[in-house]
Amino acid sequence: MSDPLKVFIIAGEPSGDALGGDVMAGLKELCPNITFQGIGGPNMQAQGLESLFDMSELSVMGLAEILPKYRHLKRRISQTAQAVIAATPDVILTIDSPDFCLRVAKLVKTQRDIRVVHYVAPSVWAWRPKRAQKMARHVDQVLALLPFEPPFMEAAGMQCSFVGHPVANTAQASRQDCAAFRMRHQIADDAPLVLVLPGSRGGEVRRLSDVFGEALARFQQTHSNARFVLPVAPSVRGLVTELTANWSVKPILIDSADHPEKLSAFGAADIALAASGTVSLELAAAQTPMVIAYKMNWLTAAIMRRLMRVDTVTLVNLVSETRVVPEFLMENCTAEAVSQGLSTLFAKPATQSAALDITMDRLGRGQERAGLRAARAILSGITKPVG
Repeated sequence: MSDPLKVFIIAGEPSGDALGGDVMAGLKELCPNITFQGIGGPNMQAQGLESLFDMSELSVMGLAEILPKYRHLKRRISQTAQAVIAATPDVILTIDSPDFCLRVAKLVKTQRDIRVVHYVAPSVWAWRPKRAQKMARHVDQVLALLPFEPPFMEAAGMQCSFVGHPVANTAQASRQDCAAFRMRHQIADDAPLVLVLPGSRGGEVRRLSDVFGEALARFQQTHSNARFVLPVAPSVRGLVTELTANWSVKPILIDSADHPEKLSAFGAADIALAASGTVSLELAAAQTPMVIAYKMNWLTAAIMRRLMRVDTVTLVNLVSETRVVPEFLMENCTAEAVSQGLSTLFAKPATQSAALDITMDRLGRGQERAGLRAARAILSGITKPVG
């Protein structure tokens, strides 16, 4: 029997862990004789990974958030690079978290010629386009989640495959599931139900909490029987519970790790108020119209303003090539503006329907699942016989 294919895989936050678990399952399906080492969370560990250290240490975002932890992250980068070199893998698969993953890849490449595949193309189409050229020095292949990304990566000299987005093939809640959700939480059939999604990182939840709470209170003033459901990420459960206790509206808190319950909430909601991010694609998959609101740390925001190359940050707007999802960002992220946006959307929710459908079709709805497509792309670049 031939030696197993050795994969060193790194994810730094929950979304990357979900992608990692899916691609690991795909790799095992196509190449049963395979071993994994690396860093990941519960989804990757369920596929057999023993994480080098707790993935949550890497879940930071933005310059102002990274700086206080820089020394610790630098030690972890060095530790991880040395673990890769000691493991002598056939391929390194890094997933998102570029501030960590790409530094590990750079360190490894200075000492060993090991193939590096990076899953989730950095948004060079949005800001800092020169990142692609820097990546190309130590990344061989990129797996893209969005259909318009490969040309940007290929222009920099990297192989790039669009592998679809996992959300496009996620089974959605049935009408019966949605009706049962409302009944379970004593939400009347005719009550406006607003899904509230303030993010999964402590910093963004803190920055958005007051605006979200006040915007929902204003919405309820004109929609007196409105109800609110907030799926809570395990990483911020205590913080969300503490902050929402001060809201005048009382949202129903559900565990976002309870996948069926979360999907039922997404499907049962009439509209959603969400922080900017990939959650807009989850809402599109559930056909839930949305309003996007977001604030950054002032330093990160100042830098982003100078470097932004697009007029929208919402992925649904970008993928569908429309601008139907309203955004309230930075100084425009006020309770008054957000509440008005929610009221306008609730009055005419169908204005987003076509864009949500286009988005899912372009992300691979009805095609082979993303994890399997990603696994095929990874294996196509490995010269060692596999199977």
